[in-house]
Amino acid sequence: MPLALVYLAIMLAVIIVWFLLLKRPVYEGVLLSFIVLLTVTGTWGNVGNYINTGLNTSLLYSMTAFCAMSIVLSRTKVIDSAIAVILSLLGRVTGGAGYVSVVASAFMGALSGSGPGNVMATGSITIPAMIKSGFPPELAANVESNSSYLGNMIPPSGNIAAALGAITGMAAYGEGYISQAEFWIVLWGCSIWFVLQRAIMVYAFCRKYKISPMDKEDLPNLKETLKAGWQGLLLPVIILLPFILDYFFKSTLFTQRLGEEGAGAMSSSLLIFIGGLASIYTVLIVKDKKTVTPSAIADMFADGIKSIAPAIGVCVFGYMIGAMFTDLGVTDEMLAFMQGMQMGKFGLVMFICIITCLLGMVIPGSSLIVIFGPVFITILAAKGVNPVLAAAMLPCICGVMCGITPPLGLGMYAGMSLANSDFSKTFRNNLWWVAAQFAMEVIVLMGWLPIMGL
Repeated sequence: MPLALVYLAIMLAVIIVWFLLLKRPVYEGVLLSFIVLLTVTGTWGNVGNYINTGLNTSLLYSMTAFCAMSIVLSRTKVIDSAIAVILSLLGRVTGGAGYVSVVASAFMGALSGSGPGNVMATGSITIPAMIKSGFPPELAANVESNSSYLGNMIPPSGNIAAALGAITGMAAYGEGYISQAEFWIVLWGCSIWFVLQRAIMVYAFCRKYKISPMDKEDLPNLKETLKAGWQGLLLPVIILLPFILDYFFKSTLFTQRLGEEGAGAMSSSLLIFIGGLASIYTVLIVKDKKTVTPSAIADMFADGIKSIAPAIGVCVFGYMIGAMFTDLGVTDEMLAFMQGMQMGKFGLVMFICIITCLLGMVIPGSSLIVIFGPVFITILAAKGVNPVLAAAMLPCICGVMCGITPPLGLGMYAGMSLANSDFSKTFRNNLWWVAAQFAMEVIVLMGWLPIMGL
């Protein structure tokens, strides 16, 4: 058996025992697996280099900025106004509450960066609305949880930074291979198909259960919601517009004005300051200024650090394991092993989607991207998959699938708690969503659909 598989087996065994059996946090399991691997491989002498690699990744700080932004957005309730607008527009059609859940949850999930947190926030509005219009509780729970986790693959989700780092950190491509703006356009191009797939699923279930539109008295007034929350609707513009402008005008306007190096520096810095800019804007438009005083903001982050620390910790420890694996040649050995299986493009795409699905049951998506992302990109590119598409799909095949597949599928449990649905019914219904997600992953990676930006 290749040593690469032995090391992977050790890492998985430690995480499974620590997380599933001892019920300890995942980030602790990832750190413990790093310590065990250091001991098994006898590489304690290089631990300083591995730690330095884990901490010396600029994208890690971008991820931290967006995690901090998600705290501000969720605690100030600014994004609730956008949900009300979407509900007033889509709630009138048959099964409208379900479509509202798909659109609003995907959008809010991208901004908040927290799958379970978004289920609880957005789901508190959409799940009761779905149940009231005829959705079975188990279906309402799964529509919300599966839609919320789409946020993991839609910019500015934190997983995006890890995926970009996976391709730009490879010697074969490098930092200049693709800009952040160009990468985001491709990610949106991929995400559109998965949002559409969720909407088609809602339509099919609405036909099966004969779902009705929402009652008019339950719909918020569009004019009133726009008047009350139009400022919150500008948040997506503030976050997304700089990347769109950079994508379309980098090689013309910005390069002419700033020079090639200046335009490149501007592109690479977008992720650093956009999260902070959106947070400042949120603080400025909050109606109740008592919630954003310096003391209140300090308390906000003091409470929110419990949600930020585990996510960032998992990424740091994942980068450290990735550096160790590179040093030990694990990635090269895995590449040789999988190439030796002599699978065609379709078989390899299926195999990697299955592997990420299984690994996602016990390992967070961000860790999967950091540790295995370069290997998956290299293997898929060797079989003819566009390397940018392979990198852009990492947040999907790792982050999204990790969030909807039990036992780590925390979104399903969050949805169940709001819908008060039966576990066995919810689990069986969720299998349809997991199967559809898997099929879409294969279809997109095979290049059978046009992707914006490629």
